[in-house]
Amino acid sequence: MVAATPEPSAAGRAGSTRAGAGAIVAHGLVKHYGEVRALDGIDLDVPEGTVMALLGPNGAGKTTAVRIFTTLLEPDSGHATVAGLDVVHDADAVRRTIGMSGQNAAVDEYLTGRENLDMIGNLYHLGKAASRARADELLERFDLVDAANRVVKTYSGGMRRRLDLAGSLVANPRVLFLDEPTTGLDPRSRLGMWDVIEELVGGGTTLLLTTQYLEEADRLADAIVVIDHGKVIARGTSDELKSQIGGERLELTVSSASELAATVDILRKVGVGEPTTEEKAHSAGVAVEGGSAVLIEALRQLDAAGVVVQDVGIRRPTLDDVFLALTGHAAEEAGEAAAAKKRGRRGDKGESS
Repeated sequence: MVAATPEPSAAGRAGSTRAGAGAIVAHGLVKHYGEVRALDGIDLDVPEGTVMALLGPNGAGKTTAVRIFTTLLEPDSGHATVAGLDVVHDADAVRRTIGMSGQNAAVDEYLTGRENLDMIGNLYHLGKAASRARADELLERFDLVDAANRVVKTYSGGMRRRLDLAGSLVANPRVLFLDEPTTGLDPRSRLGMWDVIEELVGGGTTLLLTTQYLEEADRLADAIVVIDHGKVIARGTSDELKSQIGGERLELTVSSASELAATVDILRKVGVGEPTTEEKAHSAGVAVEGGSAVLIEALRQLDAAGVVVQDVGIRRPTLDDVFLALTGHAAEEAGEAAAAKKRGRRGDKGESS
């Protein structure tokens, strides 16, 4: 966890007043791990008080970018600033300005929840009374009061994630970096975390978020950047990205996988672009123009071909459709591939996302 001190340095105050400067800015960031080019010249600009989501397959460079912004890595080339401060030359001042919650909860298992937060406050010289008061405030905010005096090794995964995020907020950071903050949480805990994040941003915090949950980016982000193989391949609002792959999608489920080939042939005729399929689910879809008229024509042709349709409908595209169109696979598949890779390479310290 990286947290801010309540009062930024003079350099921090001067940097934050530069006219037109985004809260997080990158120009041409490049980073190599051996022969692997983890970042290949990315540019970002996150306005103050907004949320930007970084999307991309595991290994795309998201975590590398976050580690550079939070001064944990230096870029091989390019330039980045946070709150107007250079992440290489003003690294100490950057750390006083930001908070970070990484993919793995960085909490001490042998301390209680309250002791973890109190320790962080003391490390940032808040003083004993202020550290304890802030710890109590955050324990209540993250629904951890009942577990405040239990050692963290008895916490569930969701409780550890909430405590980790609380730790990154001890000193009220102006800029917050969350690297897949809700990974592994149950749906209820995830929704609760989203509420907390929205509250922070509503209070003026700037947030850079990486996530594999596309509904998370859809709900929280003012702007979205999709990166793959270390390069930015798309950027815009959620609606702007969805509009790139068509205004509507025709989706249907047939009775067996053997019918998918005929189904795809028909969807090519009535749709726009190449259809997508899910063999296990016996489903297929395609972008369309024409709404219900296209639906009726598709059903007519499918019936004539002897295809048994079990479910059919027209809907707006989702960010998952965007992700699939841009990267060639769904976000869930990227997550599953990364999990398998991690199981086979325990101890590898390279780029994980």
